[in-house]
Amino acid sequence: MVGVLVPAAASAHRRPGWGVRAGVLRLLTPVLVAKSSAQAGAKAGVAGRRSGGSHAGTAKTSSPVRTERLVDGSKAEIYDLGSQRYRAKIISRGSVVATLETKGQEADAGLDANDMFVVLTMGGEIHSWMGGGHQGPGTFKLAGGWTAKVTKVGELRYRAQIIGHDGSVDATLETKQHDVGLDANGVYIVLSASGVISAHG
Repeated sequence: MVGVLVPAAASAHRRPGWGVRAGVLRLLTPVLVAKSSAQAGAKAGVAGRRSGGSHAGTAKTSSPVRTERLVDGSKAEIYDLGSQRYRAKIISRGSVVATLETKGQEADAGLDANDMFVVLTMGGEIHSWMGGGHQGPGTFKLAGGWTAKVTKVGELRYRAQIIGHDGSVDATLETKQHDVGLDANGVYIVLSASGVISAHG
């Protein structure tokens, strides 16, 4: 059984001095195709986790549920929007430079911010790391034993098949001019609109 989910579109704000690569912060309208969790073990967690993107809008809560420091020194204010949806506002030098939003059980969110990668999960957890990117197209080994086969499918559109130990495709991330992210059983993966893929876990 294969499910196809299309999360909400996203937006982000760029602030001079934050150093975000041009075109990267036009955030996210990804597609994830995941196999049934009946496939087995580690794949079950990946199939249940879907790609997601950043999203602009008005938060339903006026105060963040928590604030976390990201690896580059910026901070993320995380808001609980209800219905298992979360928003993270990334703040650098007092200004909001990007906004990520999950879509309930349908999508994690991801961002490539000039070689700092960020994933906001469906559970409201945020993870960031620096470096480790691979420029697609190509096939690359990722953290956690995953393999990613990255192909270009159009202008600022890349697809990454996430392949497990047995060689089967357990998830697919696809950009549509926006970055995408995925929590794959505790391994966090970002695929950028420019075809860079990075994972950490």
